[in-house]
Amino acid sequence: MTLEEAREFFGNDKYATVATGVVIDSVEPGRSVCSLKLTDNHRNALGAVMGGVFYTLCDFAFAVATNDREHSTVTVTSQISYLSVAKGDTLYATASPIKDGRRSCFYEVKVTDNLGTLVAVAMTNGMHL
Repeated sequence: MTLEEAREFFGNDKYATVATGVVIDSVEPGRSVCSLKLTDNHRNALGAVMGGVFYTLCDFAFAVATNDREHSTVTVTSQISYLSVAKGDTLYATASPIKDGRRSCFYEVKVTDNLGTLVAVAMTNGMHL
């Protein structure tokens, strides 16, 4: 799937792309990079980025890496670890496989900010339908 095709296909995920503002930066079989320009709408009462924002970005990057018009993958389990406060104004999620088999897959999604800080890591197990 080309970048343009992925953006068109995943544009139907209105929560990630419209409500949250996630953008697909690159896609290739089994891998993706997605980004999110942070605004005040992404902040919690303490002024930090809300944890759900990181999770949405990770979940979407996993979906982009593992789905296309011909193949579907759903999340079975996912665990996220928040490692640092994001100090930059943009987040980047890079999804890559640790193991990708016929029926299941296991991916790592790393989230960094534009200052290079590793802010979160998600480990996601998916099932290919």
